[in-house]
Amino acid sequence: MHIQSIPMWEGTGNNYAYLVVDDNSKEAVIIDPANPPEILPVLQEQTDSGKIKLSTIINTHHHHDHAGGNSEILKHFKLPIVGGKDCEKVTKTPAHNSTFTIGESIKVTALHTPCHTQDSICYFFEDGTDRAVFTGDTMFIGGCGRFFEGNAAEMHKALNEVLASLPDDTKPGHEYTKGNVRFAKRVLENDAIKKLEEFAQNNKETQGKFTIGDEKQHNVFMRVNDPAIHQLVGHDNPVEVMKTLREMKDRA
Repeated sequence: MHIQSIPMWEGTGNNYAYLVVDDNSKEAVIIDPANPPEILPVLQEQTDSGKIKLSTIINTHHHHDHAGGNSEILKHFKLPIVGGKDCEKVTKTPAHNSTFTIGESIKVTALHTPCHTQDSICYFFEDGTDRAVFTGDTMFIGGCGRFFEGNAAEMHKALNEVLASLPDDTKPGHEYTKGNVRFAKRVLENDAIKKLEEFAQNNKETQGKFTIGDEKQHNVFMRVNDPAIHQLVGHDNPVEVMKTLREMKDRA
């Protein structure tokens, strides 16, 4: 399994699409290709050269900076679109915990994680011992998305039940890491947060370098049972802790 992150709106919005390729068959999917002027040249070059056989567009949720490029991409590539029910031009919405395959060896599990949007879906990719999860705006490296269409109970379930149940060596993709680290340091001081801060300061990208196991150590939204955080926020109910942390982050 080969994963290529494609930057979008660099210097302004700073987001990423992801091209995932099955090594043997060269079948490929493009995840959240929201800005066609930056995405199409990559797809065109790699398909024209025979490097990939593009089969599917995958969306993590319906927001424009993730699914807003679908219509334009379809003008150039006639592809099915897998995503939540509200995604632009979606053709298939996979059920929670349902699976599909890419090429010969990649297994994908769809994980419904409503909160940031009600149609948010994370996609867990497995190829032998290689594991990755594409989380959209549900989880970031060191953080989580705003609760635009949901509540703290939903985000707690998404992070600390659904995503936390994945193997610890799973690598998540999506990041606004430097801002998340600044907030995390206000909430908690530990070696894992210091390690993430140092890496983020010295590297342009953190995605692919940390794991779900790391998130459980440095992501304060996945540490809602930490006594030090309970002392800071003044209560120990995990949903209320999640709610308070998100309110604090929104004000930061």
